[in-house]
Amino acid sequence: MEPLLFLAHRLPYPPQKGDKVRSYHFLRHLAARYRVHLGAFIDDPADWEHVETVRAMVASLHVEPLVRWRKPAASASAFLSGEPITLAYFRSRALQKWARDTACREGIRRVLGFSSPMAQYFAALPPSRKVLDFVDMDSAKWAEYAARRRWPASALYRREAVRLEAFEHAAARLADASLFVTDVEARSFLAHAPECASRVLTVRNGVDSDYFSPRFGCASPFAEDEHAVVFTGAMDYWPNVDAAVWFARDVLPLVRRRQPVRFYVVGMNPQAAVRDLASAPGVVVTGRVPDVRPYLRHARAVVAPLRVARGIQNKVLEAMAMGRPVVTTPACASPLSVRVGVELDVAGDPASFAEKVLALMRPEHAEAMGRAARVRVLRDYAWPASFALLDAALEPRVRVRAAAL
Repeated sequence: MEPLLFLAHRLPYPPQKGDKVRSYHFLRHLAARYRVHLGAFIDDPADWEHVETVRAMVASLHVEPLVRWRKPAASASAFLSGEPITLAYFRSRALQKWARDTACREGIRRVLGFSSPMAQYFAALPPSRKVLDFVDMDSAKWAEYAARRRWPASALYRREAVRLEAFEHAAARLADASLFVTDVEARSFLAHAPECASRVLTVRNGVDSDYFSPRFGCASPFAEDEHAVVFTGAMDYWPNVDAAVWFARDVLPLVRRRQPVRFYVVGMNPQAAVRDLASAPGVVVTGRVPDVRPYLRHARAVVAPLRVARGIQNKVLEAMAMGRPVVTTPACASPLSVRVGVELDVAGDPASFAEKVLALMRPEHAEAMGRAARVRVLRDYAWPASFALLDAALEPRVRVRAAAL
């Protein structure tokens, strides 16, 4: 098998959060076709126990921690020099040297960078087919943060959005192919970088519908006859924190006036704002759990109340794959090929969101939506179709074009 260099901003395992679901499935697929040499950072100390699992999947592995106490100085330097702080955060001389030495020693002709900051390592590599998986536009995420935060944070986020967008465009001009998770993200990017149109490709996220299946047998984590509403995700990620707080404070009280539901916030590393929700009536904050599937499988309804969302939310696809009814926001629903009201429901304000959740307390309505949701996932969100597009992007003789732009 030919060698391939894979550079990721986070260890692609375990697949328990959005970007790591995508990077893990890409890695597993590529490892069956190439001798993969993986370089990655570790930002969660719990991931160190998974290093040997990843090492068994690849030809060679370089991992190093994101040492947080060193990052303020790097960020300050980036701020003064005018570059995006994101680049300084993911910059490592050790990783750069390893990537260059590995590429030269192994004669690597294909490189996949996962997330835009990993493109900063491309310049030091020998000539090769370089593919950059943006996943989402990180610059747009920072712009949304700026719109929702107060000064001075808003000013810092706005600066990062502008600087990072300029870097994203420069990186895409140098890459042989650039990948985005949805057509919406690709169109947004090309609106400001039309010269890259011939090298941009939409590669959707998929879902492992055998793993996330309504046939999964497990005991319920809830009390008997409990009306459980579940939200899953990494609870140190600001959009998830904002979503949990918004639902618990603005939506849940409206629901509980008419139905005694209990809101479960299921996810690792809950920030203080999330932990504080546990003192509110009807809220349970679980923290890290070994498996989210029991919570999804036995929930009356699943919610994804994200007011800031980029790309496809894996948490929504996973719940749909398990045959559970989901209520989400327009920001989460817009990239999905779903029939609203049939396969998934959507609401943007507290009163409407509460009504949609209450409707799913009727078992016949909830089960019908759950069945339709799984059918949609099986039809539109299978990984093999995405893998075929990834393979094409890595093939030097194939010229890629964006889908449906």
